[in-house]
Amino acid sequence: MRGSAVMRAVVRDSTGLLVTGPDPAVLRLGLLLPLSGPLGLTGPSGMSAACLAATEVNASGGAAGRAVELVPVDAGRAPGTVAGEARFLADAGLVQAFVGFHTSDVHRGLEAALAGRAPYVFTPPHEGGPRRQGVVLLGDSPERQLGSALRWLSARLRLRRWALVGSDYIWPRAVHRAAERLVRSAGGEVVLDRLVPFPWAAGDDPEARFEEVVHALARTGAEAILLSLVGRDLAVFNRVFAGSRLSAGVVRLSGALEENVLLAAGGDDTGELYSAMRSFAGQGDDRQLALAERYRTVFGEAAPVLDAYAEGCYDGVHLLAALAAAGMLTARHGRAASARLLAGADPVARRAWSAAPLGPPRPEGYLARADGLDLTVVTRL
Repeated sequence: MRGSAVMRAVVRDSTGLLVTGPDPAVLRLGLLLPLSGPLGLTGPSGMSAACLAATEVNASGGAAGRAVELVPVDAGRAPGTVAGEARFLADAGLVQAFVGFHTSDVHRGLEAALAGRAPYVFTPPHEGGPRRQGVVLLGDSPERQLGSALRWLSARLRLRRWALVGSDYIWPRAVHRAAERLVRSAGGEVVLDRLVPFPWAAGDDPEARFEEVVHALARTGAEAILLSLVGRDLAVFNRVFAGSRLSAGVVRLSGALEENVLLAAGGDDTGELYSAMRSFAGQGDDRQLALAERYRTVFGEAAPVLDAYAEGCYDGVHLLAALAAAGMLTARHGRAASARLLAGADPVARRAWSAAPLGPPRPEGYLARADGLDLTVVTRL
């Protein structure tokens, strides 16, 4: 099947489910993606990657014999709205588990709504800390994601004066707290700590606001900037920064820059923009190449870029299918069972992953540098 046929085969609208009701022969997964809002530009690739994973599971006979269907929920809306819809789907028995990526304020709302009700796999980088029953984290905490990258850049490029610029919500605040410690441990100092409104108020001009931030950066003598801006804001900041006199001499490191945002920013040719993520489209290892080939075969060359967020969503769908295959898809057992399956070493885990052609995801991270419209890996973290 090609892309549109694949989506029709596995995607179900929640409104239609109100008529048909629960189906014990089907494993329905709530797909929590930002289909609107500041992260909306990343949603389409996540949708395609999740559909690919569901199709692979179904082609192998399903999850414990149950066909997998995906029920999209727009996680680009207000946290209470998203959480309320997800809770309704779980309580009505229309969805058995949830997976996706979205901002951490939405994540916290979903965690409170779904705790103890249904397994919930949150796939992107996260702010760290304890989680409620049934919540599984596939991404990295700020220390794990950014620590090695910051130390590598500090040592290699002799960076000492760091600025922190982020969006004002949960994940960037956690990144900034961690960055203070990481910069000090690398022998540096933080010369500016700035959080900008998120999302912007109606009538605000992000470009003008980021021009003010760039002027503030110029006054500090910063040698490097750790960016915890996300989505559209990250793209706008990088466009503004690339047009400033700082662009050729100040290093930027992001924990949220992937190929879709780089494209939205118009690319970057400064040689000073870096990203630390779990994967990049051009990293060239066997697993990523195999996934990219499967993705292109189904969705074609014009499909949304298979970025790190989309790959995490692909792995999250396969993890939930593996939990179902192992008879452990419950809120009570989800976290411990996921850790066992992700280790992938024992016979139970190997059998559970049999519907996943590429097996469990790997925990490595990479540091990449922007090269025009591409992100080129410079080192493994």
